[in-house]
Amino acid sequence: MIILVLLASVLILGVTVYQYDEQTKDYNIQRFERKEAATIKTIDLELTNKTKYPLKTENLAKIFQERIYEISSINKLDIAIYDLNGNLLKSSIKRISEEFESKIISQGVVTELVKNDNHKILKSRERKGIGYQTSYSFIKDSKLERIGILEIQFTQDNSEIQKELREFISRLGLVYLFMFLIAISLAYFLSSYITRSIQTISDKMQQTRLNERNEKIILNAASSEIEVLVEAYNSMIDQLEESAVKLARSEREQAWREMAKQVAHEIKNPLTPMRLSVQSFERKFNPEDEKIKEKLAEYSKTLIQQIDVMSSIASAFSDFAKMPTQKRERVEVISVVKLALDIFNEDSINYLAKDKELFANLDKTQLIRIVTNLVKNGMQAAEKTETPIVNVAVSSEGKHIKITVSDNGKGIAENVKDLIFEPKFTTKSSGMGLGLPMIKNIIEAYEGTISFTSEEGKGTVFTVILPKE
Repeated sequence: MIILVLLASVLILGVTVYQYDEQTKDYNIQRFERKEAATIKTIDLELTNKTKYPLKTENLAKIFQERIYEISSINKLDIAIYDLNGNLLKSSIKRISEEFESKIISQGVVTELVKNDNHKILKSRERKGIGYQTSYSFIKDSKLERIGILEIQFTQDNSEIQKELREFISRLGLVYLFMFLIAISLAYFLSSYITRSIQTISDKMQQTRLNERNEKIILNAASSEIEVLVEAYNSMIDQLEESAVKLARSEREQAWREMAKQVAHEIKNPLTPMRLSVQSFERKFNPEDEKIKEKLAEYSKTLIQQIDVMSSIASAFSDFAKMPTQKRERVEVISVVKLALDIFNEDSINYLAKDKELFANLDKTQLIRIVTNLVKNGMQAAEKTETPIVNVAVSSEGKHIKITVSDNGKGIAENVKDLIFEPKFTTKSSGMGLGLPMIKNIIEAYEGTISFTSEEGKGTVFTVILPKE
C-alpha cells in the first residue's frame, strides 16, 4: 500500500508538472498568435490605406519610420522588417541587442520561409527563464508581391509562472506527504490487525502435536478470510484428534500383537527340550536301574533350567509392560553404582568416580538396574575380544549426574543404530530385546536422557544423564 501510494504520488506529480508546462507553452503560443494576427492586420492596413510612399522594398523603412514603435507598443511585442535577402531595414528596438538574432536573417531562415507552404515560420526558445516566440512572414503589396520579411518576437518572462509552479508543487507535495503518512498509519494498523490473527494461528500450528490434545483457535474479531482459515484449522484439529486416536489404538494393537508373537516364540524355545526330555525319560525309565536316581536328578535339572528360562522371559515381559514407578529417595550414587558392579566377578570391569560422594533423589533399585543392564550389554559385546574391557564412570555436571559405560566390543552397525531402543530388537542370539527399552523408560520417567556413540570394531559408549533433584 505504501509503495503504491508513493509511486502514485510521484507519477501524479510528474504528470502535473508536465501538463502545467505544456499548458503554459500552449497559452504563450496562442497569446502570441493573437498578437501576431493583430500586428499583421495593422501592418496591412498601414500599407494599403495610410502610406504615401510606393509599396517597394526600399520604402518600407520610410513607411514604418515612426509607426513601427506605436504598433510595437500597442501589441507589446518587438517588430523588425527585413528585405528579401534578410538585411535589417527597420526595428522597433532602437538599439539592436541579443533579443534579436542579428541585423541579418540567416539564409537558412529565408530558404525555409520560401519553401514553407504557408510562407510562415514559428520558432520558440527559452533562455534564463524567459521564453521567446518568433514568427517570420512575407510582407506583400496590393498585388500580393513580396516586398519584405516581417519578424515578430514576443517575449514572455516565465519566472513568475515558474514561481507559481514551485508553489503549486510545494502545496501538492504537502498533500502527498500527508497522504503518505496516512497510508503508513493505515498500513501499520491494517497489517497489525491481520498479522495479529495470523500470529495466533501460527503459534497454535507450532504447538500442534499428534500425540497431544490440541486447542482450537478462537478469535473474537477477524476478517472473513482469516475466519475461513481458522475454521479450516479447527476442522483439521478435529480430524487430527480422530486420526491420532485411531493411530494410537492401531499402534498399541500392533505392538501387543508383535509382543505376543515374540513372547510365544520365546516360550516355545524351552518347551521343545522339555518335551524331548520327558519323552526320552519315558522311553528309558527303568525302576530297577542302579543309576535311576542320578538319571532322575539329571532329568529334573534339565526341566528346572528350562523352567527358569521361561520364568526370566515372563519377568522381562512384565518389567517392560509396566512403567517404572517413580520412587524418589536421597541416595549416594557413587556407592550404589559400586554395589551394582559388585555382582560381576569379571576383572575386565573398571570403575572410575571423580567424586567421593554424589547424592541425588532417585530410586536405588532402578539405578542398579540401569547400571547392571548397561554393564551386562558391554560385557556381552566384548566377550569375543581378546582383552575385553568395560569402563564405568560417574561424574557431576551442574544439576545432573553423568554415568558412562563404555566397552571395546564389536560396536553397533550403522543400519541398526536407530533400532537400539526399539522393543524386541536385539543383536544377540538370545534374549527378548527388552533391556535397553526398559531402562530408557526408567530414565525418561526421571526426565533424564540416554544416548550412545559407537564405532564398529572399536566399541560403544552409553551416556546416561539423570537430574539430581
